Amino acid sequence: MGESIKNQYEPNYAIQPGEVLNDELNMRDMSQQELSKRTGLSAKHIVSIIKGKSPITPETAIKLERAIGMPANYWLNLESNYQEIKARLDEEEQLESDLNWLKRIPVNEMVKLDWIKRYKDKKEQLKEVLQFFGIASVEQWGDMWPRLSVAYRQSNQSKALPEAVSAWLRKGELDAASIHCASYNKQNFRRALDKIRALTDMPPDEFVPKMQALCSEAGVAVVFVPSLPKTGVSGATRWIHSNKAVIQLSLRYRSNDHLWFTFFHEAGHILLHGKKDLFIERTDKSSNGLDEGKEAEANHFAQNELVPSKAMEKFIRSGARTKADICSFAEEVGIAPGIVVGQLQFRGVLDFKFCNDLKRYYKWEHEQSS
Repeated sequence: MGESIKNQYEPNYAIQPGEVLNDELNMRDMSQQELSKRTGLSAKHIVSIIKGKSPITPETAIKLERAIGMPANYWLNLESNYQEIKARLDEEEQLESDLNWLKRIPVNEMVKLDWIKRYKDKKEQLKEVLQFFGIASVEQWGDMWPRLSVAYRQSNQSKALPEAVSAWLRKGELDAASIHCASYNKQNFRRALDKIRALTDMPPDEFVPKMQALCSEAGVAVVFVPSLPKTGVSGATRWIHSNKAVIQLSLRYRSNDHLWFTFFHEAGHILLHGKKDLFIERTDKSSNGLDEGKEAEANHFAQNELVPSKAMEKFIRSGARTKADICSFAEEVGIAPGIVVGQLQFRGVLDFKFCNDLKRYYKWEHEQSS
């Protein structure tokens, strides 16, 4: 018995009852019009059954039994088997499609970072990833991140996968949910940024908790999430709801000038722009349909916040370029020297090869031993 079940044949195609009905009519030289008269079923309904668009119901099966002679159970079994096999084949097809989606998710890295659990069975791994995203099926992924998918796939130059980017964003959402924030207040956030600017010369274990506390008191959750392969993002901003914004940072560039510029760039989006947009700071600098004007405004805001433009222009005009000059100027404006170096390099005043030893480079805790 066990052997027969093990070797049970499962067809990889489904026979439509309508095809069988059509064959039976041909064997009897009976037209569809005649069957319509004999059963009382409309000609349109019979055509629909034969084409597989309408199922054979118990009522229809009884009428076919009386008109053709084939038992009602025969027709009902045909319909039942067809629906069962069709459902199984549809499920297999959907599963294959879903597993292809899973290939675009950086599962290995997410497991290493302890975001999700590892499963040998692909179906179980798929369920785990869906639970991480908080969606019922792969079909809902596009509903949750519609603009993200369109924006990334429209970029021919981008090697980033929107599925991987969404995983990084989702982790930020989960982490932000655990940060209690006061209701967003623009004035409080503006004042918080002035205080945070004074933290740029501190090590991460000192500035991170202070930054997060100051921002949360103003209604902004700041989260640090390691970058994933094929994401190419250094920061992002979006609103969880009207009273809570999220700034997400990845340490993609490692250096303090990039980290702080990215933070103030995202802060600029919060202060200057609407609450419905998702802003992503891409490492390839492509806008992917995002408002380039808003990106430029956020850039200008970050530059001026870190180093006031008038002071920077005066320093550039002075012609001072030595490390001692940069350190003296940084102390004068109250900012980390590495940030001044980054600003000068960005403006093309200083070669990217020079003065990089004035920058600080950060590592995640899980990288400290490597």
